[in-house]
Amino acid sequence: MKVATWNVNGLRARQGQLLDWLAAEKPDVVCLQEIKASIDQLPFELRDIEGYWHFWHGEKGYSGVGLLIAKSLSPSVPAFYHPAFDFEQRIVCANLTGADLTGGGEPSGSPVTLTSVYVPNGGKDYNAKLRFLEALDSWAVDAARDRRSVILSGDLNVARSDRDIHPKERKPNQIGARPDERALVERLLTRDLVDIGRTLDPDNDNLFTWWAPWRGLKARNVGWRIDYVLASSALAARASASVVQREVGTSDHGPVVVTLDRI
Repeated sequence: MKVATWNVNGLRARQGQLLDWLAAEKPDVVCLQEIKASIDQLPFELRDIEGYWHFWHGEKGYSGVGLLIAKSLSPSVPAFYHPAFDFEQRIVCANLTGADLTGGGEPSGSPVTLTSVYVPNGGKDYNAKLRFLEALDSWAVDAARDRRSVILSGDLNVARSDRDIHPKERKPNQIGARPDERALVERLLTRDLVDIGRTLDPDNDNLFTWWAPWRGLKARNVGWRIDYVLASSALAARASASVVQREVGTSDHGPVVVTLDRI
């Protein structure tokens, strides 16, 4: 089972790239960020992507998230929703019950919540970013209390440690690397969530997912790791691969694709 997250930085600008990538990669779950479009702005090809249930949660020209779930994974339309703390269309969730997560044709016995999230950058309102991360942590606490397995994917706009930023991009007290926002992400990970990318590639100091769009930084892999696939420990234990596809598309982010072995 493939779970992918991609900040497309404008869905309409990346429409062809997204459809080509979906056809080639065939992910089962796709979390998209910065779609920058309301549903009435999307062409027909994106409103009804063959083989996927989908939920577009965006407004014109800013922010917005999307969630695609393969119909082979869920026998009926998932229960899509966005939590009460959402603002600027930054999070969408789907509760799956009866989904085939094993590949054996039998439904899973426990509910699974899939989530696409786009945490505020914090440049315009840093306190709003901290409040959002606090609320996201509370949401994860509730999920753990309800014994829901979780796959939380998206652009968290926080590099967990200095090694998640190329040395040439490190600056004192820069947003995205401050102690208080990092502490909130680390607290989120105590809610039975695992950072799959780092867990599978613990010694890679060149593991980045975003590159500033100038000076050829993407081509040179001078970037930040701010896009994540987090999963409940039981699901994360099945992860066999995590790949950043830097070469895909023209967004300043690369897709992150995680493979979970079906058992």
